Amino acid sequence: MRPELEIACDESGAEGENLIGGVTDVFAHAGVVLDLDVAESCVLEVRDRIRSPASEYKAVHLLRGKHRAVLEWLLSSGGPLYGNATVFLAEKTYYFIVKLMGDQARTVYDEGPGILGEERWNSFLRSYNELMRGTRLVPELDPLLPAIVRLVERWSEGGHAVSIVHDRQTALNEERIAWLKEIYADSGKLAGLRLVAARSDARVQIADFLAGVARKIASDELNGRGDDVLTGLLRPYVDPASIWGDLRSWGLLGR
Repeated sequence: MRPELEIACDESGAEGENLIGGVTDVFAHAGVVLDLDVAESCVLEVRDRIRSPASEYKAVHLLRGKHRAVLEWLLSSGGPLYGNATVFLAEKTYYFIVKLMGDQARTVYDEGPGILGEERWNSFLRSYNELMRGTRLVPELDPLLPAIVRLVERWSEGGHAVSIVHDRQTALNEERIAWLKEIYADSGKLAGLRLVAARSDARVQIADFLAGVARKIASDELNGRGDDVLTGLLRPYVDPASIWGDLRSWGLLGR
């Protein structure tokens, strides 16, 4: 029987199957392995350092310039997350093309804008994304389930059974949770999955911090306005199986 490992999770940038032309261009899913008392102490430390009157802290508080030192502390090798957390990233445009084109995705991603021109290329992708949403013509486009599958695979490598505590997410309905449990029914890699409100579990709140700051750092890197210090601090957390097509910013993944 596998020993059980409980992982707290949250995401940032989730827009379901709307991958092109949405609010965000990067999806991030974070998993955190911390004892509850350690997570609670971490949240209290963040609150003490930031001193905002907000009842619930979010990643946006850490991303404010005046709180830069708090963010650097949280991600640093001396911080509470180092070695205890991972982030799966998906560059949404590339992820969409991978879903459609499989092994040909690299070529299509690299050559499409040059063939059609940037504006026509983006218009084509938006239209095709709209056409594909909600159909069964391609595998489900929402990156949330692949992110959870990857989390289970990565954290079960040491022989553990992964038990997930996830922030409430409408995309994780009963049907999808049942599907996840079914695919791991024989291996025993997934011990369970339950949904909670982030504010009710400090571990999930920490996962919310990490997912939110990772998405912003990755998006900035993707769009040519990356911060070398923050990118370097995030890199140890990034899952090497993240789906990322932009060659210029591959350094984010340590490639």
